[in-house]
Amino acid sequence: MEVNYCSSCGGEMETRDVDGTPRRACTQCSFVHWGNYSIGVGALVVREDKVLLVRRAQEPGKGYWTNPGGYIEQLEPIEETIVREVAEESGIEAKVKGIVALRDQPRSVHNVYVAFEMDYVGGEPVPDDNEVDAAGFYTLEEMAAMNVAPFTTWLVDVALRGKSAGLAADRDPVVPLNGYGLFRA
Repeated sequence: MEVNYCSSCGGEMETRDVDGTPRRACTQCSFVHWGNYSIGVGALVVREDKVLLVRRAQEPGKGYWTNPGGYIEQLEPIEETIVREVAEESGIEAKVKGIVALRDQPRSVHNVYVAFEMDYVGGEPVPDDNEVDAAGFYTLEEMAAMNVAPFTTWLVDVALRGKSAGLAADRDPVVPLNGYGLFRA
């Protein structure tokens, strides 16, 4: 979809060369539309060698088991986002330990997804019955019989086996995820 009006002043947009790339720019002010982006976050909460998963009750991913997560709000710090999402979707209180993985998914809305390792603080899994209809801590053996989303399978591998000195590109992921830029710690 082409941007026709400026989101800053409402003026008409035109296509201009900006640093060698055609971009939509405002004819009235200095606003440039750089593209459409979203930033998602996901939690990897492990308790007693079990990973916290929730089952999606809505699209996208309805019926799949995934790690809790969501999208950052415009003025919300990313670490607050993930703490909020875990509490909303599962009733679990957790705190951020660190970033353990990053996914880059270029598409019409370019998505960057940041996965956080989180320390379990308290609570028992309870779904919100809106976004998710089930929640719990599961072992790898239990997950083998569940409808776990492929990307979540990769993240569970990161949570349980992905210890390293820093972020690095994952050129050979545990499941094929074509079109993803995957990085892991």
